[in-house]
Formats: sequence, C-alpha cells, structure tokens
Amino acid sequence: MAHLPTIQSPADLRRLSIAQLQELCSEIRAAICDQVSRSGGHLAPNLGVVELTVAMHYVFDFGHDRLLFDVGHQCYTHKLLTGRQHLLPKLRQRGGMAGFPAPVESPYDLFSVGHAGTAISTAVGMARGDSLNGEGWSHEQPSGRRVVTVIGDASIVNGLAMEGLNGAGTLHRQFLVILNDNGMSIAKPQGAVAQYFDRVRLSHTYGEFKKAAKQLTENIPGGRLARDLYHRMGESSKSFLSDDAWFEHFGLLTVGPIDGHDLPTLIEFLNEAKHTDRPIVLHVKTVKGKGFRFAEQDSCTFHSPSPFTVAEGDLENEGCRVEIKKGGRSFTAAFGEAMVDLMARDPKVCAATAAMPDGTGISKPLAKFPERTWDTGICESHALDMMAGLAKTGWKPFFAVYSTFLQRAYDQAFQEVALQGLAVRLCLDRAGLVGGDGAVHHGFCDVSLLATLPKAALLAPIDEPSMKAAIEFMAGYEQGLSAMRYPRANVDTRLADQPCPAFQLGVARPLVEPAGADVAIIAYGTVAFDALDALPMLPEYRVAVYDARFAKPVDAGLLRRLIQAGTPIVTIEDHSVRGGFGSCVLEACNEMGLDTSRIVRMGLPDAWIGHGERAEQMADAGIDSASIARTVRSLIDSFGCGAPRRSEPTGSHAQAGTTVRTIAPR
Repeated sequence: MAHLPTIQSPADLRRLSIAQLQELCSEIRAAICDQVSRSGGHLAPNLGVVELTVAMHYVFDFGHDRLLFDVGHQCYTHKLLTGRQHLLPKLRQRGGMAGFPAPVESPYDLFSVGHAGTAISTAVGMARGDSLNGEGWSHEQPSGRRVVTVIGDASIVNGLAMEGLNGAGTLHRQFLVILNDNGMSIAKPQGAVAQYFDRVRLSHTYGEFKKAAKQLTENIPGGRLARDLYHRMGESSKSFLSDDAWFEHFGLLTVGPIDGHDLPTLIEFLNEAKHTDRPIVLHVKTVKGKGFRFAEQDSCTFHSPSPFTVAEGDLENEGCRVEIKKGGRSFTAAFGEAMVDLMARDPKVCAATAAMPDGTGISKPLAKFPERTWDTGICESHALDMMAGLAKTGWKPFFAVYSTFLQRAYDQAFQEVALQGLAVRLCLDRAGLVGGDGAVHHGFCDVSLLATLPKAALLAPIDEPSMKAAIEFMAGYEQGLSAMRYPRANVDTRLADQPCPAFQLGVARPLVEPAGADVAIIAYGTVAFDALDALPMLPEYRVAVYDARFAKPVDAGLLRRLIQAGTPIVTIEDHSVRGGFGSCVLEACNEMGLDTSRIVRMGLPDAWIGHGERAEQMADAGIDSASIARTVRSLIDSFGCGAPRRSEPTGSHAQAGTTVRTIAPR
C-alpha cells in the first residue's frame, strides 16, 4: 500500500509505524525525483532532508509550533506533508507548487524565503514574540508554541546567521536550531568553519560521546549550561553532548552529530529537544542527494538541475546514465569563457563568487586560474569587501553574483568600494525575471541601488559579443564601481554576424534607425530583442530601436536629438520601473531641461510577480513583444503623429523639434 497519497496533513504521520514511515520516505524521494526530472528544481537538497522533515513533523505540531527553513530550497518534503501534493505536478510552474516556502500556499509556511542566513534571526523574533504574547512553550505552559529552525552547514557561516546565533543564546526558553550538515552548499563549502565541521564529522562517534559525556560537562565552554541541561535531558542526548562545539560560546548547548537518515534516532532526539527549555543546536549529518546515486555522487550538478532523463538502468542503481536536457548557450556560460579569456590576457584581473561557482560561470576561471579566483562561500558582504581590498592593492577584481544576492552586499558597494573610488566590477547574473524561482530571486532593483553611487557605470549587454565588449570596458574603467547585468537566459545570436562596437561610456547603440522615426524605443539589456520582435507587429510605422547599453550615464546626446525632433520615446527594461533605467532617462532629461512629456516607461510593475515560465512573467509585467507593440501603437495614436508607412531603417538620425504634450502610459 502506498502511504504518500494518504498523508493529507502531518497528523496522518502519527498513525504510521516507524517501518511505514521509512517506506513513506522512499515514496517521497521517488515523487520528488520524478517531478524534478520533468520540470527542473532543487533535487539534491530535498533528497537529503526527507527523514529529517518527516521526523520533525512526526514530533512537533507545526500547525501550532513554529518551523522556519533557512534558504527554503529544501522544503519539498515539508510541502508534501502539509496538504500540497496536488501542487507537485506543476512544480515551479504557474498555478503549481512554489520552489521555496510561500505563505500564500499554506499557513505552514511562515515566511517567503530564498536567501541564506535569515532563519535563525527570524526564529529568535518569533520566539520572543510568542513569549511576550504569553504563548511560548515552557514546562509551566505545555500548550505553548515551540520554535524550530533548520539551517545548513554552508548557510550558518553567513554573517546574519552568526548574529542570529548571538541572539539565540540570550533566550531563556525552548529554541531548537537543527544544523543540517551535508558537507555541501551549492558547491563545496568554503572557509574555516567548513573545515571545523569536517573535523567534527571525522573525529566523533556515538561510543566516544557516550563514554565522555559527563566529563565534558565539567570542561567544555558553557559548562554551567551544559551541566544544568545534562540532568534535564535523556540518555541519548547526554551521549552526544559535543566536546568541540563552538556553538557553546553563543550560549547554545550542542548535541550531535547524529545520523540524519536514521528515523528512530531522529525521533528520539527531537522528542528530547522538544521538552528542553533552553536553546539547543542539534547537529544532524545528512547526505545531499540521498537515495539516488547520481545525485549523491554529483550533488553540485543535481543541486538544481534542468529537466533530465534516465537513459538506462534504474534511478537508484549505479549503472544508470542521467542526461540533463540542454537548452542552448547561456549568458552564464558565455561570461565564464569571456573571463577566462580576459584573465589569460591580463594577469592583474582576479575574480570571485559567493558560493555560486557553477551558477555564475566562475567555475571556469577557478579551474584555470585558481591562484586568483575564489569562492568565498555564502558571504556576499565579505566577498565584496575582499574585492575592495584587492582593488586597493592594484588588482582588477570582478565579483560574479546573482542580482538578487547583490542586495546583501549593498553596504559594502557603498562604503568600501564607491566611497573609496575603487574600481571593482560587479557581474550580475540572473538580473530581471528568473522564472521558476519566483519573487525571492527576481533581480529587479540593482539599477535602483547602484545608480545612487557616484561615478558608478551601469551596463547591460544584449548578447555574447556585447557581453565581451562590456567586460573589456569594465576592465579598463578605473573611475569607480562598474556593474553589468544579464538575465538567466540563453544568448540571442541574431546579431552575432554583425560587428559589435566597443562600449563607450554613456553611448547607446542604434539597432534600427529609420529617418524621421515615428517613435524611438530605447531598450536596456536583452529586452532590445523583444523590441525588435515587436517591429513586425507595427508595419505601418517607422520605429527606431536603440540598445541603451548604459543606465548610468545614459546617452544624453541621443535623448536630446530625439526630444528636440519631437520623437516620442519608449524606454523598456527587465527591472523595476521605479528607480530603473527609465527613471535614469527622466532624470537626465530633467537635468538638461528637456521636456519629458513624450517619454513612456515600460518595466516591471510595482507588484510581486510569482513563479512560472520567464515568458509568462514577461507578459505579466507587460514587457513582452506584444505589449511593446501595443504601447507603441497607443503612444503614436494618442499624439496623432506618424502617418502610416512601412518601417525602413536608413541609419540617419531624426532631425529637430516639434511641440510636445503629456501622455499617460497604458
């Protein structure tokens, strides 16, 4: 009998025997693997926490208690146990299960999360709030709420996680931090703490802990707390009191490591932690990708794969061959190769990423130039400050980071880079709409953030040749910070056979430039191709299309020519319309005393856009080719300008001025 279809809520778990729970875990793994093979998604992280998640829901009542996942990409089992099995067939697709915790899906999800290091701090806040409300669990109030947070060994080194631990140690109530230690981040964890966990895994066994437990309570840091708790805890937890736990310095007793795939042991330890009225770290050792050899043996590739097929053999067996579907050449791949080429030519160029060597393409220069390429782990702030230090000592640093994660290092971009006038180069992958990862990963505010920094140069290539040209420009830009944004998409090749001019500061590139244009579209980034795709829908008008190239500084000369000629302008970007490229255009025109009444901005709306296909999200935002065509036609019709005529690119600029008036974008 299959158990998974019978689980409508966590309460259904408690009627199953331990043997049946183990069968359920196998069913969950199979369901997750089957679906991710169809839709893509986070595979290895979810396979590694199946038993842990089942055990947590078996012991705690998270309809009442608090459960917070750090990052949240390991939440698939949690969702299957909390009434969302019907959403799995459309995982990360419109109308289906989100790939991260989502409160709009279920009250079992407390926060929408997707960034590392946050869970301990938010859990501390909820623990304090429940206590202030008189709802916190204690022996005197057994009906109160307990708090549990799950964080990985790579995420816990994040600065915010350390701050959260510092706060957790001051709590005088139940508080459980489960350290999911799988020896992996997206890539191999980096730094001294990762090395510490390696030593703990290798040096401790159950028997050693059992033998030394009482002696340890007399000697370890925080021993007073440990001695107190020693008498409160069961034999199992006493046996695993750690003699080498730096968590003790935060005031948290550490138990473990224990086997995170041993259900009976997990349930026993969680039951003891459930009734302990002090903060505890439970160190759980798991295997990322558990249950499928291909995922266990290559957990980096199968961290978040595209859809894949099993070419032969059985999924669980060693003989199977798994093929991940390929979808063309990505901007990430193009960037990695361009960096290898640049570093080969310029020995002063260095590069870094924060736990995303494959995701950003830095794995290529890391393999070729390991002495001047670094993966710092999940610590964007440290990485950017390190880049500032390298720049100060005469190097040319490039920091490759997802646009959404740059937000975590904005203070460093301001204080240690821009304020010092240092030439640090930011390469912002996953800029704009990101598809299945949804709102937690959209890169929609990098222009808004960075445009405020004096002397910052903000670029956006549209294809591989222009990306190479942008990197060349950045390598030579020494006036301050520079940043290049590009999407999670494949490079468009339709202009690959045309000469790509070098980037010049604040100069746009004409793509289509008819004489006497009825309207001009100025596109920032790859939406330039969406603008080109809109032209066949506007055959009766002469439409100019420009690749803006820069959001800061914008092409002031182009704007002046167009506005003085009375040509309406549409700006378009895969970025928030608030504070984005279009806003930079308006500000530049205002500074030049130019009338902006014929400028219409298109960009991401002032609203959250959910997970789904990137094309669907572009349509939702109103920046796909059909939306561009509608906006252009509406703009021309509203002004009564532009006698119908077929667009014929000529290469000449529009000439001087007509009267302008206000129009609201539709």
